[in-house]
Amino acid sequence: MIAAEALAAGLDTPRLCELAGWPRNADARDIRDAFEQALAESGIRLPDRGLARRHALRRMEARFIDGEITPADLATDDWWETDVETAAEQAFVALIPQCDCCIEYRLGLDQQTWAAQLRNAALALTSSPPISRGC
Repeated sequence: MIAAEALAAGLDTPRLCELAGWPRNADARDIRDAFEQALAESGIRLPDRGLARRHALRRMEARFIDGEITPADLATDDWWETDVETAAEQAFVALIPQCDCCIEYRLGLDQQTWAAQLRNAALALTSSPPISRGC
């Protein structure tokens, strides 16, 4: 879908056109390789892994604030391993458990307080300066 959106936005490369026609269930590694090739054809370099994770963290935080994902959904990736650089990023990441099974263990029965703290940290991250282009 991202490839189709990029085409619609005017980014047009042979590999991107090919990628836009791939099925949803295509191998993730093949998709990544093709997407990287399409970006290279366009002269766009991918950020390093750490910066990409920080951008992804901010997109996830925005989806959380918008109600697209729940607090428990945040524990589905290794966000606790993200190399954060700001206090706002650290405050948000520190509240995300390592896995969804850790939520009850770590938080006990006080999930409402945790959800409120998480929302406050997400709002603080939203109002903090962007990392760089792309956020």
